[in-house]
Amino acid sequence: MNTLKILACALLTSVLFSCGGDKKTDTIPTADGTAAATEAPAAESGPADYDPKRGIGKHENVDVSTFDPALAAEGKKVADVKCMSCHKTTDERLVGPGWKGVTERQTPEWIMNFISNPDPMIDVDPELQKQLELCLVRMPNQGLADNEARSILEFMRENDGAK
Repeated sequence: MNTLKILACALLTSVLFSCGGDKKTDTIPTADGTAAATEAPAAESGPADYDPKRGIGKHENVDVSTFDPALAAEGKKVADVKCMSCHKTTDERLVGPGWKGVTERQTPEWIMNFISNPDPMIDVDPELQKQLELCLVRMPNQGLADNEARSILEFMRENDGAK
């Protein structure tokens, strides 16, 4: 019985430490396959500077005027590897919240900025902080390239009925 408790504690500890991070820099793969280091947004930006329609990040104008099924298919592949161990495409919570309706609740810019670099947004967004209290696990930065983040957004749009 003690061995079972020790194994359970070890598993819980490894899960908690593997899904977080307080990185000050990230690496983003470039077209030539090298990794470019980028500074995370300044930690000084607080709730007063936060734009709840856009979030924090470089994505300002994401064109979603047309639906791209090929891009959505690519997004599904990326999401299957990097997202689906914590999220479902329904409204059911797994580790993180379900994705159903996310593109109706959030702007494309907000989604792209959050999935590209979640840490600064979690630190200041009251809704994300409420989600953190429910889910108990901080969303890890998956190191998504811009094209991967955009393809995941297109997959989320398809999941919400975009055609």
